[in-house]
Amino acid sequence: MHNGPGAGLAAVSTALLAMNRQMEVRDVLKTIVVSARELLDAEYAALGVPDDHGGFAQFVVDGVSEEQWRGIGPLPRQHGILAAMLHRPEAQRLADVRTDPRFGGWPASHPEMTDFLGLPVRDGEEILGALFLANKHGGGGFTTADEDLLGILAQHAAIALTNARLYERSRELTIAEERSRLAHELHDAVAQKLFSLRLTAQAAAALVTRDPARAKDELQQVAALAAEAADELRAAVVELRPAALDEDGLVATLRNQVQVLDRAHTAHVTFTCDGVRALPAAQEEALLRVAQEALHNALRHSGAARVDVTLTRRPDGPVVMRVRDDGRGFDPQSVRRAGRHLGLVSMRDRAAGAGGRLTTHSAPGQGTTIEMEVPGG
Repeated sequence: MHNGPGAGLAAVSTALLAMNRQMEVRDVLKTIVVSARELLDAEYAALGVPDDHGGFAQFVVDGVSEEQWRGIGPLPRQHGILAAMLHRPEAQRLADVRTDPRFGGWPASHPEMTDFLGLPVRDGEEILGALFLANKHGGGGFTTADEDLLGILAQHAAIALTNARLYERSRELTIAEERSRLAHELHDAVAQKLFSLRLTAQAAAALVTRDPARAKDELQQVAALAAEAADELRAAVVELRPAALDEDGLVATLRNQVQVLDRAHTAHVTFTCDGVRALPAAQEEALLRVAQEALHNALRHSGAARVDVTLTRRPDGPVVMRVRDDGRGFDPQSVRRAGRHLGLVSMRDRAAGAGGRLTTHSAPGQGTTIEMEVPGG
């Protein structure tokens, strides 16, 4: 694959630098997987980050087509070889994974794999994930040298992944501080509006007997101020209170929130639903949270005059949600900066965590479309 040890060392160095340049966890995972597959000349590579419920919080692959990935279905559970790598420190190097007694088969659309090399990604005693490769090009299977190289990549992957987690934790704290600040600002704004409402009502009461016409004008102002205060409070409730998905379901909750936002903002906000009813709880929550983030971006940052939310079921099964605005948009070439600003990383993670995927389409002056797809039931 490489022309001599110098080229191999340069490739390793490039991969390690790329890992540590990434800051968002999912970007780090993807860089690790791509680097491992290329450096060890394998057909397939994957990295799974376990959750606390016997599955994987994140599972990133390289070498598998979009069509294959959709056909494979839900994220795998922790079983067989995958479980072994999450509980044992040593590498798992197999000539044919299918003959291993721990092998439990795979879904119909899963690509055929034979020779296999896997290793846990560890931070001290904590196992952060499992990194594995399959189908060494050229035949002959993976070697001891491949195992050593994967060990180096896994060590640096642990550092990069830990740094990325710290970065995202820092970002979450910043968001929490921002929400607290917004809550104070909201309180101040509503308090001022209610104070004005009280003064206006008192003025109207004083004018009722001696100047009924002016009293009527003041009472109309009271009604307008009360409506504004109510809209601000409703908008705050939509953003700060968890939605009642259990009682109302995704479709009703989304429709209700869009109606509230349409009243609270100058932009026209619409919701349409076609063929979607109940979905698994994890998918409904992820779709709602992504919709809320995308709506927040469109209404607060894009300058849009119109925002349309659609929820549809495609003929082949998947459910697709789109949030489309006619705002200022952004340059996809600057997506790293825009991604942090607009929460695209957290939206991608929510989509992946629900077994789906998120795509973003935007251009300066052309608006933005956020699309999330999840497998249909």
